[in-house]
Amino acid sequence: MEGNSYELPMPEHFQFCGEQVPLDDADVYERFDRELYVNSYWHSHTILVFKRAQRWMPVIEKIMKEQQVPNDFKYLCIIESDLMLNARSGSGAAGFWQFMPSTAREYNLKVSKEVDERYNVKKATLAACTYLKKAKEKLGSWTLAAAAYNRGSSGIARALEDQKVTNYYDLLLNEETSRYVFRILALKEIMQSPEKYSFELSTSQLYQPDLLRTITVNKTISNLAEFAKEEGVNYKILKRYNPWLRSNKLTIKKGKSYIITLPNR
Repeated sequence: MEGNSYELPMPEHFQFCGEQVPLDDADVYERFDRELYVNSYWHSHTILVFKRAQRWMPVIEKIMKEQQVPNDFKYLCIIESDLMLNARSGSGAAGFWQFMPSTAREYNLKVSKEVDERYNVKKATLAACTYLKKAKEKLGSWTLAAAAYNRGSSGIARALEDQKVTNYYDLLLNEETSRYVFRILALKEIMQSPEKYSFELSTSQLYQPDLLRTITVNKTISNLAEFAKEEGVNYKILKRYNPWLRSNKLTIKKGKSYIITLPNR
């Protein structure tokens, strides 16, 4: 945008997970418009999201397809963490999908001093898919399931009952949840049509997927730095590709195993 500001185009029609966004409602239109401007003119942030998405979206999209969760939820992941592997909020939510420790454990993610599977992209994505499907079954729509990811299914269900409405766009919610779905919609629109919003990145500027190998380990590793060296990498590289390893050792109980990811030799 070369330092200038321009009026941004608004889509005439828009859907999220196949569900219509009522842009003929002035309130809905203006809330969507706001998030388009915020994310279009927050250049450094949005450009970095584009770069990281090239690496991580294929992983996330594959799992979502297998789990029969709409592809649009990849944008929820983006607004939660900006696709930063070690993302952690002030409240303690962590990883791509920003699970709190208690919710993570509820969805079978291990959270301990040595292992925190909230930082395991594949396992956390599976857990997020389970959460979203459960929320959709309870609330009746994918849009409400998205809102529930921010406020909780029970919180959204209570709001629907108290306000005597049946869809997200008719709810009066707190500021964060009120903006939440619209932030997802804005990222979807911008990332699907980047040229409309003056984002032009060459393929060479995007972060490409790495060529990786996996190692299954079923015995305790007392020193991860030594383990890394034996595998031809250093401790930093080991932690870069396995951010779920939160200590300098990995204790493995009998009958348990972990998959460690490393760059190809």
